[in-house]
Formats: sequence, structure tokens, C-alpha cells
Amino acid sequence: MNNQYCKVGAVTPITSVSQAASVLEIMHNDFMEKAASVAAKENQLDEFFKRKAQSIKKILESL
Repeated sequence: MNNQYCKVGAVTPITSVSQAASVLEIMHNDFMEKAASVAAKENQLDEFFKRKAQSIKKILESL
């Protein structure tokens, strides 16, 4: 039996700015949706998601 290796955690580099911007926009929207969905339940988790969304927005603005 041969050994098999998988690339767990392997990433594909984003080569263009437009690809990076679209990925970051999706991530920003995802974090904002998560923050809205937990806003009434857990205040700390809401704050975490909002901080993540803000940091992604800053990165987007710098592109």
C-alpha cells in the first residue's frame, strides 16, 4: 500500500488585485451578516465580527 499525502491547509495565492478585492468584499459582507445575526444574542461576538469587518474594510480601502 502506498502512502498518500494531502495538502491540508494548502492555499492558492491570489495573483491580481481584482481577485483580492472580490475575496475581501465577500469576507467583509460575511462578517457583517454574522454580526447582524448574533447582535441580539451575544454582544462580545457581535463586537468581534464588527472588528473583523472593519479591518477587512481598511485593507480594501488601501487596495
